[in-house]
Amino acid sequence: MSGSAGAEPGRSVLAAYALPALPLAVLALPLYVLVPAHYAEGLGLPLAAVGQALLVIRILDAASDPVTGLLVDKFRPAFGRRRSWVLFSSIPTALAAAMVFLPPQEAALRHLLLWGSLLSLAWTAMQIAYGAWGTELSRSYAGRTRVAAWREGLTVVGTLMALSAPALLPAFGLSGTGSVLAAFAVFVGVGLPLAAVVAVRVVPEPLERRHAARPFLSGLRTVLGNGPFRRLLAAFFINGFANGLPGALFVFYVTYRLEAPAAVGPLLLLYFVCAILGVPLWLKLAARFSKHRSWSAGMLTALFAFSFAPFLGPGDVVAFAVITAITGFALGADVVLPAAIQADVIDLDTARSGEERAGFYLSLWTLATKLALAGGVGIAFPLLAAAGFDPGAGRTSPEGLNLLGWLYAGFPSALKLVAVAVVFRFPIDRAAAEALAAVLAAPTDQRERPASESAEAPPVERPTSLR
Repeated sequence: MSGSAGAEPGRSVLAAYALPALPLAVLALPLYVLVPAHYAEGLGLPLAAVGQALLVIRILDAASDPVTGLLVDKFRPAFGRRRSWVLFSSIPTALAAAMVFLPPQEAALRHLLLWGSLLSLAWTAMQIAYGAWGTELSRSYAGRTRVAAWREGLTVVGTLMALSAPALLPAFGLSGTGSVLAAFAVFVGVGLPLAAVVAVRVVPEPLERRHAARPFLSGLRTVLGNGPFRRLLAAFFINGFANGLPGALFVFYVTYRLEAPAAVGPLLLLYFVCAILGVPLWLKLAARFSKHRSWSAGMLTALFAFSFAPFLGPGDVVAFAVITAITGFALGADVVLPAAIQADVIDLDTARSGEERAGFYLSLWTLATKLALAGGVGIAFPLLAAAGFDPGAGRTSPEGLNLLGWLYAGFPSALKLVAVAVVFRFPIDRAAAEALAAVLAAPTDQRERPASESAEAPPVERPTSLR
């Protein structure tokens, strides 16, 4: 089933499309948080060796992104170039996740390397195809925001489920990391393929607007020459780095700076609940103003709240809860609006090149996400250790605690200000996006092309906002 060019997805279609985001989100948290500890403590493997195995898997994960993006765009099975990838990659993703979460007691590092690598490759294929499907599901400026809101909203719900599970499962007789991972293995192993089946049965395959094929190097030059994409990617990376720092340091900040380890779980739940509550407001603001200005408002809101965190100390849990609620509310803008803007940027490439390469664009997007998150850990941890903050070694110096506060909130605030400066005057607003949509809706032989493909030139008479 293919979608018509002008049809906008209804709520049932949006809900079916968003459904796989739930098990995908449930998969992420235990993989990054519980799996390393279980293999090292539960199975008795050397911690350093487990860390090295996970590093190899993450390097493979990052390296596979652009290649996977190209493959997702290139191969067009009859069942659907997006739906086929989502459906058939969900099976190895679910299987590999179950094997990683349920290792045999005698499992060696090769078990983690084998199944972790397969999980990385299959998961990457599904994420890229799933994201590309979403960018093409709606062709309108506002419709793309709704698609992203449904998907990212269920992503946050899945994250909440994963966060709550360790506290709720003991009531059903499941306790310990191994039992919790077993529950996750069942949920993801069964739920992900089922969600993919529902999605492909209900959600149409987008109508492809491709009318040309370019050699790889020529196409790559067009991608690199896409000025709005470069600008959006820069803002997203900077903001992702700003979010990655507090994400990596949250537990340390609450445990050692506020001296409130028991508050870690409740504060995390508060953060993600507020993110869900914030999404409707950001949707309304994006509809009334623009996506990039509304995203800027979200980043400035988080910046304002974060600016107080470096000055908090032991016992300031209530004050920090207010900061957590505000920054969680702002997270709704971060998770919904950049993905919706991405789809508009891909339209510019399609109009210029004649190809639909959402898969390749999404692969660069996911690669930037991974690099931003890795960069936060790679910079913060060595700096903290040098300043005398190393809980594992029993060192929490005053200088280290002070630096912890500034790395958690002060530096990220400065980064968010830079991201706002980059994206605030973004050239593709509603008028420009609608002009691009009109060009792409026209028959191929009636599309006007520009004399030159400059970084900001659209494929028609340039709207004012793109000049």
